[in-house]
Amino acid sequence: MTFTGGTIWGGAAVGDLPRLLVDGGVVVETGPGGAGVPETGHETEVVDLDGGFLMPAFGDGHAHPVLAGLEGLGPRIRACRSVREIQDAVRAWADGNPETPWILGGSYDATLTPDGMFDARWLDEAVDDRPVVLRAWDYHTVWCNSAALAKAGIDADTPDPPGGRIARRPDGSPLGTLIEWDAVDLVAAVAAPWSRAQKVEALRRATGELARHGITWVQDAWVDPDDVETYLAAAAADALAIRADLAFRADPHRWAGQRGELSATRDLLERAAPGRLTARTVKFFVDGIIENRTAHLLDPYSDHRCTRGMPVWGDQALREAAAEADRQGFALHLHAIGDAGVRSALDAIEHVERVNGPRDRRPVVAHAQLVSPDDLDRFAALGVVACFQPLWARRDAVMRKLTIPRIGPERGGAQYRIGSVLRSGARVSFGSDWPVTSPDVLAGIATAVTRQDGDGEPAGGWLPGERIDVVSALSAATAGVAYQAFAEGRRGTLVPGADADLVWLSADPRATPPERLHEIRVRGTWLAGHRVH
Repeated sequence: MTFTGGTIWGGAAVGDLPRLLVDGGVVVETGPGGAGVPETGHETEVVDLDGGFLMPAFGDGHAHPVLAGLEGLGPRIRACRSVREIQDAVRAWADGNPETPWILGGSYDATLTPDGMFDARWLDEAVDDRPVVLRAWDYHTVWCNSAALAKAGIDADTPDPPGGRIARRPDGSPLGTLIEWDAVDLVAAVAAPWSRAQKVEALRRATGELARHGITWVQDAWVDPDDVETYLAAAAADALAIRADLAFRADPHRWAGQRGELSATRDLLERAAPGRLTARTVKFFVDGIIENRTAHLLDPYSDHRCTRGMPVWGDQALREAAAEADRQGFALHLHAIGDAGVRSALDAIEHVERVNGPRDRRPVVAHAQLVSPDDLDRFAALGVVACFQPLWARRDAVMRKLTIPRIGPERGGAQYRIGSVLRSGARVSFGSDWPVTSPDVLAGIATAVTRQDGDGEPAGGWLPGERIDVVSALSAATAGVAYQAFAEGRRGTLVPGADADLVWLSADPRATPPERLHEIRVRGTWLAGHRVH
């Protein structure tokens, strides 16, 4: 297969190429032809790029494909712009699915109420004969109707679990909003689950959607035991359009037993789908999110001075668990949002290096929304990959209505320091956190370059000192993710011997005005030389 008729970019370290020849799923020639290589038009399919732009395929360094796919099976509420619209969508779905015992959906917009809290009685107005559980777009919060609270046994006497919070009315009765995993699990434990076939179909749809956006590798950053069975079934059904690495979620409540299961589960998965599935990562939630005040901060929240958030792990427990996962050969992937959470993550990585000795680890700190100036240089010093979600780096409704009011203008003006981390010499990769935000890589690249929303606001960009150039952004979404995946040389650049994971764009991003980057479209995606979009 020969690609010609457009601009071919091999990556920042390679530059532009005159043509690209692919055979057996790998790149075999990047020049005008050589000994033993068929000339264009002879014994090889020719792909005319029609003036477009071919480059290494994108990776997604942090996403949740199962959750994203499942959103399509319940009420469609993500686009709803009022509580009334959500009620109407849930009511219509319930009327169309009268035999479904539980109504499960996502992702509602938490900015639709002033404080992000939602009342069970509002959902009761839509459906009162069955439990309803809706996830917020942040996936750290759920909204339940009264029937769901009753099924879970949640009432005024139910204490807040250790790692969660039950939002309450002034009289102490549950409001209907459950915050963070331990509280969410009170309902999840009794809800009627999706069937295995539904989950496999969700993965089929989700990986197809990722391919549509030019992505050929994804870090599934939240895999629980049931998800393992779903991936095994999806692999058996040939339902995975792209490659995936699975990150097992380390649960602080069951870590003592869980750590003994990790290696055997990894081996099982990798035998099931060699070349398509790996399971080389352990995920740690270090803290929560700013919008519900569970991200761990060094100083108290500006709008609630009595709290600094909700760390998921104690520092000593986190260090010990991270060291054990590392001893078993797993890469570490740590969710850290608040500046105290980021510091705890970096401290754990430093501890692992000290007790287990040096090796090529490439630990990932995902999100890194707030980083203390004292910790900024530690990313490079510890060999940490900062996995940013560039679509979050804009002053949108969430930022204006929830985030900045929680932390105040000073900390609000020091978020998502992509430019600073790059300038410090650290590695940066990009991820979407889909379904929290869109898997549209090009939209994320546009945001990283401009720090503006889709309407071009604010002029000059939000926190313009953290903008990065387009080549750095493209590299974070390709070579940066490949490095995170221990796949440099095979993915992220187009060199002989590399996997033929390719994306064909409608225009050259390097020659596109920054304000028009969001207009570029994906015209084709290839996984190991096989077209998947």
